[in-house]
Amino acid sequence: MKYILSVLLGAMSYGILSTIVVKAYGEGYGLGEVVGSQLLVGFLLSWSLAFYMRRRSSKRESASSRTSKPVGRLTWKQRFMLMAAGMPTAVTGLLYYHSLRYIPNSLAIILLFQFTWMGVLLHAISQRKRPNAIMLLTLAVLFGGTLLAAGIMEQGVSRFNIIGIVLGLLAAVSYTMFILFSGKAVPSVHPAIRSSWMITGGLILVFILFPPTFLLNGLLLGKLLLFGLLLGLFGAFIPPVLFAIGVPHIGEGMAGILGASELPVAVLLSSSVLHEQVSFLQWAGVGLVLIGVALPELTKKSGIRMNHHASM
Repeated sequence: MKYILSVLLGAMSYGILSTIVVKAYGEGYGLGEVVGSQLLVGFLLSWSLAFYMRRRSSKRESASSRTSKPVGRLTWKQRFMLMAAGMPTAVTGLLYYHSLRYIPNSLAIILLFQFTWMGVLLHAISQRKRPNAIMLLTLAVLFGGTLLAAGIMEQGVSRFNIIGIVLGLLAAVSYTMFILFSGKAVPSVHPAIRSSWMITGGLILVFILFPPTFLLNGLLLGKLLLFGLLLGLFGAFIPPVLFAIGVPHIGEGMAGILGASELPVAVLLSSSVLHEQVSFLQWAGVGLVLIGVALPELTKKSGIRMNHHASM
């Protein structure tokens, strides 16, 4: 149960981010300042954890010759691989946060959630296998849920800013690439070390695109520090740590279902904190998206149960 709760809280943390970003924009901060401060805080927190884990691992190794997962040293090739794998998450943040300037928070999170079917499509292409009936049904449910949740059925597409929609969809593509690369980049390394180098890669990319003038002009001493702390804590630090604890014990399928809790949290905060109007039909769409995300895992589990009963 604690591993399920761990992944659930990690996903819910992600759902808080967009509301904090909109508030930061309201205070006059720019995209580079918001993402840069977030990754800087995440960088400091993740490396603090990595050094703590390495120190604890060294003590264990000195006490006993056996250790479950050593926090060892990496080659420079491995470090560059992890930094490259972490860069798409920075791109996702830049695209997603930038879309919030053009479209409502509730629509931006719906567009980001298109990574669910994009991941299925990419997997099918890489494996050269056509999606099965369950996957096609899942995609149909996700697509229908997205149309309802985005408010397109009620208001039409013309009401929404096309730049914001394109940015939101590109954020979903970038997040799909992050999921694809992050799982394959040096998986044998301890999660604390992996996430630290990945955040480092993202931070370097953002600082190249948006030079961190906020470190010198005094902006960081204002409210930007508070926004950076909140975004870094809930976006760059807590979720990776909680996922690293929980996912190995509950499996990626169940983690995908629990990860969908990010969506209702983001829409709920859009409604309650940002006072965006979310209709009953949009909430029904959110429910459909959650069902779509859970469908493959639920059918897999019911299939296992039916096979088990048949064998008895």
